[in-house]
Amino acid sequence: MKKTLARKLTDIWYKDPFIGAWLMPFGFLFADIVRFRKFLYRIGVLKTQRLPVPVIIVGNITVGGTGKTPLIIALAKRLQDAGFKVGIISRGYGGDALPRLVTVDSDPAQVGDEALLIAKQTGCMMAVAPLRVEAGKLLLEHTDCNVILSDDGLQHYALHRDIEITVIDGERRFGNGYCLPAGPLREPIHRLQSVDFIVVNGEKTEANEYEMHITGDTAVNLITGEHKPLSAFAAENKLHALAGIGNPNRFFNLLTANGLIFIAHSFPDHYVFQPNDIHFKEPVLMTEKDAVKCTDFATEQHWFVPITARLDNHFTEQLLNLLEKKYVR
Repeated sequence: MKKTLARKLTDIWYKDPFIGAWLMPFGFLFADIVRFRKFLYRIGVLKTQRLPVPVIIVGNITVGGTGKTPLIIALAKRLQDAGFKVGIISRGYGGDALPRLVTVDSDPAQVGDEALLIAKQTGCMMAVAPLRVEAGKLLLEHTDCNVILSDDGLQHYALHRDIEITVIDGERRFGNGYCLPAGPLREPIHRLQSVDFIVVNGEKTEANEYEMHITGDTAVNLITGEHKPLSAFAAENKLHALAGIGNPNRFFNLLTANGLIFIAHSFPDHYVFQPNDIHFKEPVLMTEKDAVKCTDFATEQHWFVPITARLDNHFTEQLLNLLEKKYVR
């Protein structure tokens, strides 16, 4: 049911201009609510809390996957290389909604799939909580981090932010341009005028955007840890690929670009996989985000494809310069 609804909404937002137009009045109402909520924060009726270290928000204005997770991972590594002690916070979507520290051994059912993946990839201390202010405080109680990256949270105005980075899906952009439920926007497009950086996952179209490109040409076996070039799977007579992410087609396109022919299985974002969802006689390729939830019942037929975000050097230089102004070590 959820799988079908997600597909229908995606078709309305990105393919069908007519149904979205009928829903426009609801989109206008949603946009008005967003503006009123921001106004309440601006005049102090709703309170914003500031943490004692700089906070960098990495979010988006659309529903669904844009590439925040690989960007967070790449930024964490870049900041670490620059000498910062990086902490990461997240809502922990898909977890049990309790404030928790995240380690490489955490249960994805408790902390969420993205949080576990980020912790594994970066080695940074991380905390999750429904309220990101709580996650930030928990993190600062247990670590000596001097800068915090927030995975998502652009609309979480209860947390003061020093730098805002918005990620855009270069393929889908803003769909029909309407706010929820008529379109995929969480906030009107003009919200982009107030952020510090706009990163496009793909090719940029505006002068003020920075490009990010996702690369991945290797598969890793979930059981043995063996690494194999993706191109080696082209010899398989039958191959399955599955993705439970915001934009599954991005993963499938990556496999196609590596010359693979496969049967695609798409699932809703943060889907909780069951053994019968992934078990086939033939090899199965999946995203690394999905793999962290499938390790308990995977076999040697199951492989994940790690990806890396390649960032614009000018973007990272500008970010570090702005961060240095916000923080004196």
